[in-house]
Amino acid sequence: MSYEVSYQELNQIFDSLRLHYKIYAPKRLHNVGRYCNTDMIRYEEIRSAEEIELKERSVYSPKEVFYPVNQTLFHYTEYGYLESQIFDKDLLIFARSCDIHGIKRLDKVFLENGTTQDPYYKRMRDKVHFVLLECGEGWESCACCSMHTNKTDDYDLAMRFLPEENKVLVECKTDLFKESFLQKPAVDFKPEFVEKNKSEIRVPEITEDMLPQIYQLDMWKEYNSRCIGCGACNSVCITCSCFNTVDTPYTENGKSGERRRTWTGCMNDDFTTVNGGHAFRDAYADRMRFKTLHKVYDFKKRFNTEDHMCVGCGRCDDVCPNNISFSHIVNRLYDEVEKIKEEKK
Repeated sequence: MSYEVSYQELNQIFDSLRLHYKIYAPKRLHNVGRYCNTDMIRYEEIRSAEEIELKERSVYSPKEVFYPVNQTLFHYTEYGYLESQIFDKDLLIFARSCDIHGIKRLDKVFLENGTTQDPYYKRMRDKVHFVLLECGEGWESCACCSMHTNKTDDYDLAMRFLPEENKVLVECKTDLFKESFLQKPAVDFKPEFVEKNKSEIRVPEITEDMLPQIYQLDMWKEYNSRCIGCGACNSVCITCSCFNTVDTPYTENGKSGERRRTWTGCMNDDFTTVNGGHAFRDAYADRMRFKTLHKVYDFKKRFNTEDHMCVGCGRCDDVCPNNISFSHIVNRLYDEVEKIKEEKK
């Protein structure tokens, strides 16, 4: 069923929902952007529909709501440990189609990667409910159509905001939230999805026997000078899942404290450094090759799926301080793979 509500009515519904849910959406944070006097759009808890940023994409993805940058796993003393506690409320997250697909990729990494599920991820993920945000035409760096993430039916609610008319169209796809809208006028509304992007990704069809040649491609070498290893692309990526675990002692003797996990990524310095100081991918070229293949080959092979890890959200292209475009890298790799295929004929 679909309904029409005013902004004021939706805010009243938010008030009632907050008894059982924390509501998160992309929100404009003033004067905290990359440069002086610039804003940043990031997922924050909201209280009203007017706080939702609709015109610009969030810098960070919604994954930080339930998979935070810093997460306490447990507290310890010399006598034992106590697992960290989380809040009782569920999470209602406004997300676009590509991000919902991206979170499904994270689910595979944390919940389907072997025989043991990650309990700290699962306890938060089980709380998540999605409100689908329409994208309209998307943005300059979007390539969701190429990655087949432009459409989804995995949501509880979908909303189209019409601020000029002071109304919001709402689809209740599940019974979970229907009670909140039953007294509102019924309308014929289904969310629309992006059909064509300005950017296009041509994903290469890689076979295992090609990997030795792909590893030696000259295209990787230029990233030794272009990439600076800041890891910004890892931080904003909806599907990057890597973390470090760090013990933080409370006392000088180190017998009490807490264990945390914090985001990290394959482009960061020291990511592959082991005891003795040896690093397996110290060169930026090697890191870029690893990340690219992980997004468009390794994930698909690991989980025997048709889905690639990259969802084409374009955040990595926008955030890179050296204007490295991941879409362009994948397209270059596609051309190189086609050459390899021709050589093998």
